[in-house]
Amino acid sequence: MNCVETVETLLPGALSGNARFAIVAPAGPARLDADKARQWFDSRGYQCRIYPGVNQADGYLAGSDQQRLQDLHDAFQAPDIDAIVCMRGGYGSMRLLDALDFDLIRRHPKPLVGYSDITALHTVLNRHAGLISFHGAMLNADLLGGKLEPTVSSLFEQLSGRLGEGDAIVHPAAYPLTTVVPGVASGRLVGGNLSLLGATLGTVAEIDCEGAILFIEDVNEPLYRVDRLLTQLRLAGKLEGLRGVLVGDFAGVSVAAMTPLLVDIFGPLGVPVMAGWRSGHCDPNLCLPMGGRVKLDAAGRALVLEQALFRL
Repeated sequence: MNCVETVETLLPGALSGNARFAIVAPAGPARLDADKARQWFDSRGYQCRIYPGVNQADGYLAGSDQQRLQDLHDAFQAPDIDAIVCMRGGYGSMRLLDALDFDLIRRHPKPLVGYSDITALHTVLNRHAGLISFHGAMLNADLLGGKLEPTVSSLFEQLSGRLGEGDAIVHPAAYPLTTVVPGVASGRLVGGNLSLLGATLGTVAEIDCEGAILFIEDVNEPLYRVDRLLTQLRLAGKLEGLRGVLVGDFAGVSVAAMTPLLVDIFGPLGVPVMAGWRSGHCDPNLCLPMGGRVKLDAAGRALVLEQALFRL
């Protein structure tokens, strides 16, 4: 399957005081304490609107494909919605990909936040709508789950536009980073959950790593399966043109255990590789701007924005 080229980057508007968040469930179902959710946003000076699919369940899906798709489209085009936060991951986002209205989304650009299964939405929106989206805290496990800082602060620093060109995305000192391969590289930040990157190969959401910094993370994947997934990307030609690699959390697999594999896969490419970044299925869970241009300094253990994330 031939995928279209990545379109020009489209910047959404930054959040202001009293912004309203849409809560949607593009993937799996979960019980939501609606009052707790509203109180959480209200205590921070925001509002939220809970979309119908959040309160539905169709087996392992949060409502029908039609309902979940409608919720996404409605949230993007609603004039009083400023940002979209996903309820949870699980599975289901892939089922919506070939029905997404990219023209509608480009007419109403808004930041979408999530991770895990939401990786499929990040890759497709980055490529085909040109929209910067945010690999960050979801409602149930993260925002209402009481995850450690800077989980929440990193999300709102980025969504509010307080971080801009030249600013570092600060990593907490309590979680040391590892330089796997030294070097400095710049490019679009792409990627997300490694299992989803493999699953979407050959689809409209297939990752484009040309000139990019690849971010990867996963959960409940033993080392041999991480190897298989990275080898799948390599054999599919997805690592050609790659400029750098940022390795997030791989729950159950230590950075020390992963390092030989990372050197084996990425070393021949001659690109910088930095590991231990606290984003994904971990606590804390830092926000990352997918589709945004960043500079990765593996030896300096730093990640710096090279563009504004929002229009002025």
